[in-house]
Amino acid sequence: MYNFNHERWGFIAQSTEFARVCLDDATRYALRRRTFGKTLIEHPVIRAKVGEMARQIESTHAMLELMTYQMTQMTKKEQMTKLAADSALIKVQATKMFEYCAREAAQIFGGASYVRGGQGEKVERLYREVRAMAIPGGSEEIMIDLAVRQILKPIKKL
Repeated sequence: MYNFNHERWGFIAQSTEFARVCLDDATRYALRRRTFGKTLIEHPVIRAKVGEMARQIESTHAMLELMTYQMTQMTKKEQMTKLAADSALIKVQATKMFEYCAREAAQIFGGASYVRGGQGEKVERLYREVRAMAIPGGSEEIMIDLAVRQILKPIKKL
């Protein structure tokens, strides 16, 4: 489990950073693109998308920071027993958050996010690669099952 925690940490960090790239690019685009006489960011629905992406990214990043601190303070043995469930659940959160942010950024970019190259190039590429973060290190379904089994271990001893 020790090695898996570190592997999952890497996927969590990458997913969080990639989601941040989606948010940054979509926000910059929304500040420039004009529709119906306004910039995209002036439309309430676009601001809601940007706000929700930011909320999910920041909350996931806070979980990553906590996990990072715990990994630096615990022994390898403690990490194996105490962080398996958390690392699994945070990985699920991070990959679902990345998928959400990639989808919402693609919505903001519109057709530009479906063309290789151009303004939406990063979002297009990241949207295609979302599953590459979700499957390695344990798929989302496997991670949730692992977390539940880890959480139940001490309870079953009672």
